[in-house]
Amino acid sequence: MPKKFKHSNKIEPAPRARPASRGTPKRLARTRAVAASRPAAAQPANPAAQRDDAPIMALDLPAAALSPAMAAYFRKCEEKLGFVPNVLQAYAFDNAKLEAFVAFYNDLMLGASGLSKLEREMIAVAVSSQNRCYYCLTAHGAAVRALSGDPVQGELMVMNYRAARLSKRQRAMLDFAVKLSSQPWGVEEADRERLRRAGFSDRDIWDIAAVAAFFNMSNRVASATDMRPNAVYHAQAR
Repeated sequence: MPKKFKHSNKIEPAPRARPASRGTPKRLARTRAVAASRPAAAQPANPAAQRDDAPIMALDLPAAALSPAMAAYFRKCEEKLGFVPNVLQAYAFDNAKLEAFVAFYNDLMLGASGLSKLEREMIAVAVSSQNRCYYCLTAHGAAVRALSGDPVQGELMVMNYRAARLSKRQRAMLDFAVKLSSQPWGVEEADRERLRRAGFSDRDIWDIAAVAAFFNMSNRVASATDMRPNAVYHAQAR
């Protein structure tokens, strides 16, 4: 995902819309209602974001009134990113769920950890590639490109992390995250020991597992709802 904020104002990357022809009038109405509910100052500042005029997801869930904290958070997204990530818009039908999602995401991805921000984004991409999650691969693939400063490496991560030039530490981390995603019942002490030998502490192992678990959940929600990433992600850090 893109640039992050300081701990007090953290932000998360998000999904985008799809072609208007694919949306029903009801879904289009919901999308417009969400945009209309935002104050004028919070309308997309990024020209590319203004092209996102199709439904954000396939479910017709009416937007709820944002709490003052979440309204401020959306404004901060507009100020820092130029748009509100679609994943946040998707969760906006229920303020409690939106706040829980934002808090958990920010703690996992932006909080204190032995894992760098890039490493956490790499886990997000490797897990999302395993699950073929279009939304998360688009948003977090952009984040890997931006944080690594290497567009080619970012693309390789999206396609197949095993083809990327990774350090032994990164490869051990991603192998563990993918195994936890595809064969969680097969994780055993030998897998944890490989991480320790690669330089990870037991706390780091917890964080690897937590980030991988979060994106397995997020991938499934995004796939179930046909969540669409913001179009602006496609051109970032190329």
